[in-house]
Amino acid sequence: MALSLRPNCEYCDKDLPPDSTDARICAYECTFCADCVDNHLSNVCPNCGGGFVPRPIRPANEWRPGVSVRLQPPSDKRVNLSYSKEEVAEFAAKLRDTPPERR
Repeated sequence: MALSLRPNCEYCDKDLPPDSTDARICAYECTFCADCVDNHLSNVCPNCGGGFVPRPIRPANEWRPGVSVRLQPPSDKRVNLSYSKEEVAEFAAKLRDTPPERR
């Protein structure tokens, strides 16, 4: 199963196309832009409490049979936070000093 490659930042709704080097994901594929991860979320996923890594870029070319962004297109379903920005800030403040591997 391939990553869904969600099309937007869940915090600010910035477009994050499949080839974006600005996209960050957690272990549950919650998707945010680098600016929000660094400046609003303190590297704390507001949905699960985990940390973030850069989202991989799916190959545009079919280097192996059946494997490419054209054959496995990204999601077009936009996802937004179900928490207020105040709740997110409080949650991030609670966990930001705990390394992701210890959360």
